[in-house]
Amino acid sequence: MVLAFLGDGATSKGDFHEGLNFAAVFKAPIVYVCQNKQYAISVPIDRQTASESIAVKAEAYGIEGLRVDGNDVVAVYQTVLNAVEKARAGRGPTLIEAVTYRLGPHSTADDPARYRHQAEVDKWCQREPIGRCRLMLEQMGVWDEEREKTLWKQCEQMVALKVEEAEKTPPVHPHTIFEDVYATPPWHLLEEAQELM
Repeated sequence: MVLAFLGDGATSKGDFHEGLNFAAVFKAPIVYVCQNKQYAISVPIDRQTASESIAVKAEAYGIEGLRVDGNDVVAVYQTVLNAVEKARAGRGPTLIEAVTYRLGPHSTADDPARYRHQAEVDKWCQREPIGRCRLMLEQMGVWDEEREKTLWKQCEQMVALKVEEAEKTPPVHPHTIFEDVYATPPWHLLEEAQELM
């Protein structure tokens, strides 16, 4: 059983379609979870596809395509769980489109203000999944401010410990970039490795 995660931009690549076709033909036990964040770097979804959705693309390959509110933690969990159980039962692959939004930049080199309006971002901020989940848990009576403070403190301690461990780790020898790539390294890599030494 395999879970494959991808962004909406990946659905414009050939290997996405090849992967779906392969999985469909061989009834592979795989669940594709596409996070439709509305933008592939700076390209909006309506410029990436003429399809009404990403989930509908599954029809062309004869597999199930599902669309879910990607900002609803429970809905995503249940949808993925059902697809995983289906795959494990040998009933083939599923493509899930989790409709969400990338609130921040795609990378440190990205300025989303160049290609989207703040009003759009503000609209999606109201549906932000962490706040929605927190509100749901509070309404169920299983979460409160004290539990949140405790969790943050535990997380900060864990991160501090891991940073300390990482800082104590000696640097990796540069020669390792040539290892575990080829069973028999090609001549040019052997030359580069020798030059490095």
